[in-house]
Amino acid sequence: MEQRAISRAGRKASVVGLGTWQLGADWGQVSERDAMAVLDAAAESGVTFFDTADVYGDGRSEQLIAAYLRNRPDAGIMVATKMGRRAEQVPENYVLDNFRAWTDRSRDNLGTDTLDLVQLHCPPTPVFSSDEVYDALDTLVEEQRIAAYGVSVETCEEALAAIARPGTASVQIILNPFRLKPLERVLPAAREAGVAVIARVPLASGLLSGRYSADTRFAPDDHRSYNRHGEAFDQGETFSGVDFAIGVAAAREFARFAPEGASSAQTALRWIIQQPGVTTVIPGARSPEQARANAAAAALPPLPPATLEAVRELYDRLIRAQVHDRW
Repeated sequence: MEQRAISRAGRKASVVGLGTWQLGADWGQVSERDAMAVLDAAAESGVTFFDTADVYGDGRSEQLIAAYLRNRPDAGIMVATKMGRRAEQVPENYVLDNFRAWTDRSRDNLGTDTLDLVQLHCPPTPVFSSDEVYDALDTLVEEQRIAAYGVSVETCEEALAAIARPGTASVQIILNPFRLKPLERVLPAAREAGVAVIARVPLASGLLSGRYSADTRFAPDDHRSYNRHGEAFDQGETFSGVDFAIGVAAAREFARFAPEGASSAQTALRWIIQQPGVTTVIPGARSPEQARANAAAAALPPLPPATLEAVRELYDRLIRAQVHDRW
């Protein structure tokens, strides 16, 4: 699989990575056996980038990755984790002492002395403009607790603030055919600065798989049930902030853009991969089959200009009014 540089971390990542929110059991229960099978299928398919967070299953996702990699020390996997969402979301909590405690916990969970990449996990907006925050992150690098740091953001303005900082190695942002705003300023700025872009929520919480109808119901412990209006965290994390019924209709149209032999989900991933400035896209998977299918999107030929234009027309017609000015 193609590998793209995370230049400021001195590493490379597969263009299709693996998001492991599902493995924390925040999308319904996933057994340890099933989680290991997903990790194995991804790695065997050429994935070299696993994305996790200390809050996914309150550390379960990190611990599962550690258990998997203990038996595969030569797998060449870069593990990116995140910190901050286990604490009250106030800027005052984003200080060096807490950063040390949070990264110590992730180091224990992941069984490593130095974390490959640590991302601030969608903190309050003022955090992105704080000199003290970046000084603290630099200190973590100096102390070899972490090799590099980045940010996970909700808004394009937050991304731009982080990209302007010389130590930021990566920006993780929602990017998919239902969330086009990052194409305007964030991706060009990241390319110019040499900052990696990690595209998350690539299938709009499954909408772009084309498998759902307006009548689809999700388990009570699945965020697609309890966070549709931002009840638990930012609404944009669930279905990319798109109304579910409208998203289902838009996904039905998007499915028509799939080239022969490709699924709707693979088409969405291929669309993301070919956006200039994207380093890696991190779809989740709850089964080995999903992990392999996601990885296979990297081998698809680029979508033609007519398809790219059709995606934009669909976005402008059905999606833009709901999300473009909000995030």
